[in-house]
Amino acid sequence: MTLSSLHYGSMVSRFLQSRVPLLHQEVNHLATTNQLRLNVAVCGASGGIGQSLSLLLKHSILIKELALYDIVDTIGVATDLSHIPTVPKVRGYVGSQQLKDALTGAQVVVVTAGTARKTGVTREDLFDLNAPVIKEITEGIAEAAPKAIIAVITNPINSLIPIAAEVLKKAGVFDPKKLIGITTLAVLRARTFIGRAKCIDPMYINIPVVGGHTGTTIVPLVSRATPPVSFPEEELEAIISKIQRAGTELYNVKGNSATLSMAYAGALFVDDLCRAITGEPNIVHCAYVTSEVEEVKYLATPVILGPDGIEKNLGVGKTSELESTLLKEAINIIRQSIEKGEEFVHKVSPV
Repeated sequence: MTLSSLHYGSMVSRFLQSRVPLLHQEVNHLATTNQLRLNVAVCGASGGIGQSLSLLLKHSILIKELALYDIVDTIGVATDLSHIPTVPKVRGYVGSQQLKDALTGAQVVVVTAGTARKTGVTREDLFDLNAPVIKEITEGIAEAAPKAIIAVITNPINSLIPIAAEVLKKAGVFDPKKLIGITTLAVLRARTFIGRAKCIDPMYINIPVVGGHTGTTIVPLVSRATPPVSFPEEELEAIISKIQRAGTELYNVKGNSATLSMAYAGALFVDDLCRAITGEPNIVHCAYVTSEVEEVKYLATPVILGPDGIEKNLGVGKTSELESTLLKEAINIIRQSIEKGEEFVHKVSPV
């Protein structure tokens, strides 16, 4: 099975269709389908990504309860969302003292917490600011929801997933199938930019994106696009660079990192994850996960989602000569990011 088995047009259509307010059907079937609905917690729900993501998830017919956690303003956000007449019940939790309450019973935990990159915040600053946040939240998950599937949006993902993994290992609850870095936005950008360049509706393009989730660690496998596309060498290099630099270009224009597009990407991933948990087969996404490539511990690759998280890692697969070169360069950078994350945990909490 390859990434082409997931039709992104169908995925988006499903995502939108699942939010049609068929209230009479929902009422009639709530009792019989409630066991298929999930408890989802959003950590960082008051932030720029978290609020939009929570709004989208509030429309899901697959979610029974949406627990919103942040260090400020969460009660207001939860109250606001609770006025929307859709299935999920919304509860707000505010402050570190309520973190474990928010996580208790969660089957999926989506982490958007931390500081977004904005004017004056370097990538190094981002790590220093967000590493302690991820560590604290993961410690809470290890205690209050050790069997939950954890989906991380907070950047820098290349370093933060290793932090979460080391925390879970120390607590004795690490399951590589249940720790996932959401890299869906890179896939959406690849589809958008290549679709525009080729005058193809990007809803109907599939492009695997492997590697990491920042800068040149992002490697779109244009050679595996479906439908197939081709570019002259210089144009291909330019569009790959555009995909890799999309976050920086947005930052330069907006003075902040992606919030709306990231929330949309996160909602697509979480919606499909919920579908996989409740039994829908053959759902494929690219995600930053424990790697099956020997020279690096974590890597973004296509994976099949299932009831327990990652059902199967499909690996990188076939690449062109250019893509192979870019991936080797990316792995060198990713390896350093992984080491940085692991060192942070062991330095702060030595064995």
